[in-house]
Amino acid sequence: MLDWIKSFLSDHTQQISNNGQLPAMMDVLFGVPQGSVLGPLWYILYTANFTHVIARPGLSLHQYADDCQVYMSVQVDGAQAAVHQLSTCLVKASGHRLNPTKTQVMCLGSQHLLSRLDIVHVPILSSCIRVQETARDLGVVIDSQLSLGEHVASVSSSGYYQL
Repeated sequence: MLDWIKSFLSDHTQQISNNGQLPAMMDVLFGVPQGSVLGPLWYILYTANFTHVIARPGLSLHQYADDCQVYMSVQVDGAQAAVHQLSTCLVKASGHRLNPTKTQVMCLGSQHLLSRLDIVHVPILSSCIRVQETARDLGVVIDSQLSLGEHVASVSSSGYYQL
């Protein structure tokens, strides 16, 4: 049984076609195979400790399928410390690889409060993620002031997106 489970979770490769060209096969070091019957169960087991790693320093986590939002609410004068706390926490959770091209960081607040922040990017592992004015979450575009601008359909719970 142990060998069967090990074979399910290890020795996977991938190959991505680019303009009809197939490069060499690459090893897949992390993640759970998609499309299998056991995939959802293995994904839950794979991400189970992520919640505990995030919750320890006072950050909160909201997950839906394979997306997650890590958030916290702080005063403007505590924003730099919050960025450091977020970066440190994500280093501890580094077994769960974040895709820097899909990772977005936002600071939410009124125009007055946001003008007092000088946070331009957030270091996460070996990447620096630029702070965005807008972000898409499950098809909804959210802006940093939570206004109902031309791109925002609705936002039901703004607390999930605070840094």
